[in-house]
Amino acid sequence: MFRKNRLRIFGLIALLVVLRFAAEAPAQLASRKADDWITTLERPERVAGQKVDEVLSRLNLKAGLTVADIGAGSGLFSRPIAKAVAPGGKVYAVDIQQELLDYIGKRARQENIGNIRPVLGEYDDPKLPARDVDIAFINDVLHHIEHRAAYLKALATYIKPTGRIVLIEMNKNDPNTPHRGQPELLVSREEMDRWMADAGFKPVQEFPDLFPGTKWFLVYGKK
Repeated sequence: MFRKNRLRIFGLIALLVVLRFAAEAPAQLASRKADDWITTLERPERVAGQKVDEVLSRLNLKAGLTVADIGAGSGLFSRPIAKAVAPGGKVYAVDIQQELLDYIGKRARQENIGNIRPVLGEYDDPKLPARDVDIAFINDVLHHIEHRAAYLKALATYIKPTGRIVLIEMNKNDPNTPHRGQPELLVSREEMDRWMADAGFKPVQEFPDLFPGTKWFLVYGKK
């Protein structure tokens, strides 16, 4: 009897250890505090490098569209996208940090932008309020998602049959990529195509001219 009880105790301890480490396991890679993110994302030199106007010109945005800005951060893209799809359209500004969503809401009010809907997502699911997305926009964010294939599959369920997923992501082959010393933050074009295929999407457009050699700018549509 004593032996059986001791085995049960050891088993319970082992289970608690596993659960503890599972709870502590990161689901967002290279995370930061919201204030740090806002400072980084809104730096003038970083904003210039994002080429916001040029990117938006290639998305063929028009009034009435619903766009999900995945990993919206400070709302750098959410704000101009919202203006581009008005009237009648809206932007789901998705992030996993409530403080960032609060900042997006504050900036939207300051700029009289009324069609941004902040959405508190989860690590493996954007948790969008409706399955009405015309464009899911993921800019410099995919490498921060730990379970990328699972997240993209979840995201795909919110996209309309005619919808698109736009990926702008660092080129793993760029020798000067900012994360060259952090392989866990680098993804290959082959991986992205495979994950998107598993989610039911295929490449339909590419813009290699905007970030030559440094980023992929890819558009995927449903198969």
